[in-house]
Amino acid sequence: MKVMRAKFFFIISFCLTLISVSLVFNVETRELSIQQLEERKKLDSERKKRIDKKGKKSFQKEITISTEVVFLSKEREVPPVLSNLDPILEDEGFYGIKLAIEDNLTTGRFLGHDYKVEFHRILLEENLETEFIKLLKKGKKFFVVDLNEDELLSLMKIQGIEDVLVFNVRAKNDSLRNENCRKNFFHIPPSYSILSDALTQYLVKKKWKKWFLVTGPDKNDKIYSEALKNSAKKFNIKIKEDKIWDFSADLRRTAGKEVPIFTKGSNYDVLVVADEDGEFGEYLAYRTWDPRPIAGTQGLKPTSWHRTHEQWGATQMQNRFRRESGRWMTEVDYHAWTAVRAIGETITRTQTNDVKEVQKYLLGEKFGLGAYKGVKVSFRSWNGQLRQPVLLAAPRSMVSVSPQEGYIHPLSELDTLGKDRPESACKF
Repeated sequence: MKVMRAKFFFIISFCLTLISVSLVFNVETRELSIQQLEERKKLDSERKKRIDKKGKKSFQKEITISTEVVFLSKEREVPPVLSNLDPILEDEGFYGIKLAIEDNLTTGRFLGHDYKVEFHRILLEENLETEFIKLLKKGKKFFVVDLNEDELLSLMKIQGIEDVLVFNVRAKNDSLRNENCRKNFFHIPPSYSILSDALTQYLVKKKWKKWFLVTGPDKNDKIYSEALKNSAKKFNIKIKEDKIWDFSADLRRTAGKEVPIFTKGSNYDVLVVADEDGEFGEYLAYRTWDPRPIAGTQGLKPTSWHRTHEQWGATQMQNRFRRESGRWMTEVDYHAWTAVRAIGETITRTQTNDVKEVQKYLLGEKFGLGAYKGVKVSFRSWNGQLRQPVLLAAPRSMVSVSPQEGYIHPLSELDTLGKDRPESACKF
């Protein structure tokens, strides 16, 4: 008995020692993490002091071309968020523009090219068309706009709009690239058809060819859902179930009961969701009747930019943006950066900021811009859509990049995504 007691006491002592060591290790690890954060803040502060000490960078040549870009956004009534974890961003696009101007000036200072930006936010009580006409009368020529489909369509009706260049950084609607396209409107975000094709290519690769499609109640949800159906047809996917989510209950309390019943029935490989505003999609995971992956607007998401993207120099961009803004870079931030860089790259190559010359070069074969995607991005000459690789990301990891291997095209593999020239309704 004494021997057994001694062994028992030794085992307990050994376990307690391990626990205490583990706690000390965890505390030290956490302290090291905090220490690293403090060191990073110190380095950022020292970097800022060095930059301030150097003063404003001067131009190596006399300024011969001065280009002013207008960033136009609109105040919106913000609906209540489904989760308190979702930040409400009021500055999307701002820091992307700011970094792009800095990048343009890196070359511009040697060539005598100056770049400036004006930020205009249309208030709720103001009229978009009226305010835009005021900017046209002031001679503004280059516009980066954070507007939705209907607002962009209203701009297209303004007299004199054909004499300026407009870069869309938010609206994904295919109609803007097809029947409602304009030669002087450039679209940085991937369209819904591009996003749906990018996702479908990967799901085909995984042999997840039987879908349960869930569509939200909003207009853009239905548009995205239609694009997903077109992609399913294009890649020979079977949609086993096609349902509209029209529940109005608070899912934070009822998801455990509603979702299993809603998803019960057909045998499917993946639950594909079209919920642009995130009204219900986040509550589908882990609650479906059968254990299935989620893809679409939630789960595995096709996107132009994501905080987990680190390849092809993207880490440098992520770090620059976080130092400047204190938050992660969003899709709109990336689109705004890309639009301004496209303007700068074109002016550098053509040595002019004439609107018609810039427009011609952007739609030409010579234009190409390094945008942290592994290949240069360029514009489709038939509809002004930026052709680019599409990231496929989970909330905390990068999963893949489309187009997937094996999809070929006579001009560019990127044109396997979305509507190609023969399918396009856009006629400039």
